[in-house]
Amino acid sequence: MRRGLRFVPLALLLAVVLEIAVFVLVGRALGFGAAVLLVFAASLLGLVLLRREGMRAWRGFRSATTARQPPGRQVTDGLVGLGGALLLAVPGLVSGLVGLLLLVPPVRRLARSGVQRTTERRVSSMVAGDLFGPRTVRVRQGAPQPTPPAQPEQPVVVDGGRAIEGEIIEPGRN
Repeated sequence: MRRGLRFVPLALLLAVVLEIAVFVLVGRALGFGAAVLLVFAASLLGLVLLRREGMRAWRGFRSATTARQPPGRQVTDGLVGLGGALLLAVPGLVSGLVGLLLLVPPVRRLARSGVQRTTERRVSSMVAGDLFGPRTVRVRQGAPQPTPPAQPEQPVVVDGGRAIEGEIIEPGRN
C-alpha cells in the first residue's frame, strides 16, 4: 500500500466533520433554511458546470489532437475544471467553496501547473514529453561538470565543432 493512501479514510472523516461544523455555524448565523438553500444552490450550480466543464475539456482535447499538439495542457485544465465542478456539486459548503475557487482563472492556472508538475514527476520523461510537449532545459555556462569514470565521455560535434555544454534539469529536482 502506498504511504499516503492509508491517510485517505482519516482525511475523508475530517472533511465530513469540517463540513458539518461549517454547516452548523452557517445555520446559526443565517438560519437553517438559508443554509440548506445555499447548499442546494451550490450543488445545482455544480451539476450545471459539470456538464459544461466536461464538454469544454473534451473540445480542448480534440482541438489539440487535431492540430497535432500535445494535449496535456488541455487535459490538465479540463481535469482541474471538472474537479472544481465536482466539488461544487458535492453537497457541502467547504467543498463548494473549494470547487468555486478552482473555477476562478488565476487559481485554476495555479492548480493546473501543480497537476502538470505532479504528473511530470510520476510518469517517464518520454510520456511527459508526449503529453506536455518538449521540456525546457537550463544551460549553464562555465566549466563542465565532471562525469563519473564509469561512463566514458563521448565528444559531441554540433554545428561544425561548436558545442554548448548543458544539462537537462527536470522540474522539481534541482
